[in-house]
Amino acid sequence: MQTKKENLINKIVKKDFNNELESALEQKTFEENAKSSLLSILYKIEVAYKDIQTVKQDIETKEEYIERLISTIYGECSSIKIIRMNTKNSRIPPNGTFYIDKQKNAIECYLIERKILYAIWKIGKKERIINNKYYLIDTALSDLLNVGNTIQKVETLRDFNGYSWTTLSQEIESIEHNLIYQNLRMLLGNQFLENWVYTKESIIDYYEEFTENLENKYGKENAKRIIDILIKISILLEMKFEPKNLEGYKKDKQLIDKELENMANKPQYIELKTKQKLELLENIRQIDRILSNKDLLQKEYIKRNEKLPLNKKIFSMRILSNIMEKEREEAYEKIEELNTVLNPKNFVEYKKELEHKHKYLQVLEVEDVKQELSKYILEFQKVFLKCFEIQIEKLETKQQAISLIYQYRYYLLLPIDYENNVLEKATQIQKETKEKFNENDIKKFMLKLINKAILLKAVPEFSGNEDYQYEIWKNIFQVRVIKIEDLSLKLVKEKNRYYMQLFDEKVFEEKTEIFVGQEVNEKELNIKLNKRIKIFE
Repeated sequence: MQTKKENLINKIVKKDFNNELESALEQKTFEENAKSSLLSILYKIEVAYKDIQTVKQDIETKEEYIERLISTIYGECSSIKIIRMNTKNSRIPPNGTFYIDKQKNAIECYLIERKILYAIWKIGKKERIINNKYYLIDTALSDLLNVGNTIQKVETLRDFNGYSWTTLSQEIESIEHNLIYQNLRMLLGNQFLENWVYTKESIIDYYEEFTENLENKYGKENAKRIIDILIKISILLEMKFEPKNLEGYKKDKQLIDKELENMANKPQYIELKTKQKLELLENIRQIDRILSNKDLLQKEYIKRNEKLPLNKKIFSMRILSNIMEKEREEAYEKIEELNTVLNPKNFVEYKKELEHKHKYLQVLEVEDVKQELSKYILEFQKVFLKCFEIQIEKLETKQQAISLIYQYRYYLLLPIDYENNVLEKATQIQKETKEKFNENDIKKFMLKLINKAILLKAVPEFSGNEDYQYEIWKNIFQVRVIKIEDLSLKLVKEKNRYYMQLFDEKVFEEKTEIFVGQEVNEKELNIKLNKRIKIFE
């Protein structure tokens, strides 16, 4: 445990992470091209990290990020091999760019730096970060969080280069995982998700903490809605990307469907379970008879082997005895389960548990996974914005308002599919139907945020007319300038048309026509035409 004095020294003295990485690599047997790639990655991260901190606001410090990265390389990577395209004997799949052997902690990757970084962060994660008592959720939601976190970890290298911020949707491993993870980060904070994903403590129930945090921050109704949609999304993502992980759950669904069907007639169900219990007791008695009689055991040995293929033959009566002992234990366990179910106090709870599992297993019957996933992702955006509204209401200072403006801008520019970011998709949907998540949702919360920021004297009021105000801020939020504080705007009128121009110090954006199709009352504008004005006060 570091003392306060040591922590203070670490903050004052700038760490030489290049030397730290080189020291770690000296103890590895990586080839030189792998070592030079890792040093190049580190340099680019150090150069660009301040920009991603500005853009996202809530993210771990550069020191925390790099220290975990070096620790993962040193502790989790036994081998990193850079592979040339079309190399023979490569284990990289035909449509992939890297291969991970978790058992050997080995990575093979093409010389693509963001993919090397992605593989390193992926290999450093536990596969399951949710207690297995949470049926189905432990698999599906663990994967969603792990993949989302890994995508975030390469964002600095992928989207930032030290002077600009560019996001190419095609370079994101999964747009859906990334969007939902970023939604959760903005709702619960980066630190909570980092702790959850990288926890080494099995005694901490982070899923329970996750539920409690949502309820405390956004109320039980919003929390319930978030969790319900989130679980469905996580299952659909599993169906899309990891269908093999769900094969066992399909069999479970058949059994649960049958069990619920039987439970509909309670007297008949009790009769059925009692009969199963008696059959199990008879099986146990039969096993005991055979195990206590050598001749009967030999007959059972011959009888079973006659039915088994060669590769599954039982090779001795001692092995058969062990098999039958295990069968007896399983029968006793099943009897205990039946006793629990047959207890009137437990019957209702057992039925509720099955119905809860059935609700999520129903997702497995979806025919068009892509369409269903898109539907739930849009629903998630609506409830996300409702919770975001609560964050707006809690703003107390100018700096908090500025920070939330940055975060809202980042959210609007997140890719939601390969063609659109969140803002573009909402605008597109607005033209098609108003029933789904659409531009009205974006507008409502953007104006609420800006009005609160005006009250806190963080930004000027450009207009008392909400439509004008929205048009101006909508254009500001689409600009990928790292620091919004550096922006100024100017409104220009040309032949009864209005144009907006943004300036980033000496650089300026092209003029954009605004108020298209609107009758403009210049008295309602608080901006003088042809005059530059700072975005932040």
